[in-house]
Amino acid sequence: MEVKENVEIIIENGTILDIGRKLSNTTKAIDCNHMLVSPGFVDSHTHPVFLDARENEFKMRIAGLSYEEISKSGGGIINSVNGVRNADELDLIRRVTKRMDKFIQHGTTTVECKSGYGLNTESELKSLKVIHDVNKVHNIDMIATFMGGHAFPNEFQKNKSDYVDLICNEMIPEVANQGIAVFNDVFCENGYFNNEQTLKILNRGKEYGLVPRMHADEFQDSNSAKIAAEVRAVSADHLMAVNDNGIKMLSENNIIATLLPGTTFFLGKTKYAPYLKLKDAGVEVALATDYNPGSCNIQSMPFIISLACIYLKMSVVDAIKAATYTPARSLMIDKEVGSIEIDKKADIIIWNISNMDMIPYTITENRIINNVLKNGIPTFTP
Repeated sequence: MEVKENVEIIIENGTILDIGRKLSNTTKAIDCNHMLVSPGFVDSHTHPVFLDARENEFKMRIAGLSYEEISKSGGGIINSVNGVRNADELDLIRRVTKRMDKFIQHGTTTVECKSGYGLNTESELKSLKVIHDVNKVHNIDMIATFMGGHAFPNEFQKNKSDYVDLICNEMIPEVANQGIAVFNDVFCENGYFNNEQTLKILNRGKEYGLVPRMHADEFQDSNSAKIAAEVRAVSADHLMAVNDNGIKMLSENNIIATLLPGTTFFLGKTKYAPYLKLKDAGVEVALATDYNPGSCNIQSMPFIISLACIYLKMSVVDAIKAATYTPARSLMIDKEVGSIEIDKKADIIIWNISNMDMIPYTITENRIINNVLKNGIPTFTP
């Protein structure tokens, strides 16, 4: 990642026209006062379409229960399903809009948004429509991912193969016909979707033009990374329990590893994804928040960068690249966003700090962002 000093950025019609020293005189200028300027963050893994928060589960975890134990007792993902199924679409739109407001306040200018709290055809389509409708009116760019393979709803707990068939034979064709989702994601994990089920869902999605992504090897080593390689997923996410062979297969198949240290932190776990092993193997690494109502109520990419530097042992420059350019690659939009380059969108953060090392260093300071430009237009001023 190249770092330039004392340069001007010329923006025209929302696009970066030129970058250099003393390019032109203009009456409409923003003086950054020698402060840091960076690309807007690209958050490539979030679950923002839900009704209510799940703070009761946080209370249960600090009392000693694990995420897995809470899920087995009826909490977790399933806890959010009834809310989405019964929610008024306009209510969901209002709530998701407020969540997008908060993302952009933290410097995120592009965000991937998953469905997955409906788990039936009607509610999954409703969730994707909410993403689409908010995206039409909000400054932030929202990229939609279908995630019917998030968990098994209660009505299919005793016949899980029938739910997989529902996803493949009804949901995916309907999602493709709706034309909103770009990606198809599955939670491939012991206790969720096994390797065979994951392959079936992702391959079916590919038949309908949905690009595969995966939740892989989050809690246990279930050889999910191997499935990601087999299906040629664009990204394998979480990877706290990935094995060495899985890392090798990710590298050989040019699959981006999206690491989510906020989830490990929020769940009170101590085993973070093996960033240094992934880096040494030549795997490209992205960072994302995994914002959701249960396992990670975090929307701040600067905080995720702090966690990555402290617990994953990432350098600051690598962490910033992993929060901007590499996630843009995982969303297949790196020709448009993720870096400050000529002909890209003018998605830019103007900071109240003078160097990038201050981003992870000022962990609790919420005033380090001075302004956020989306398509060259100031969208937020603290």
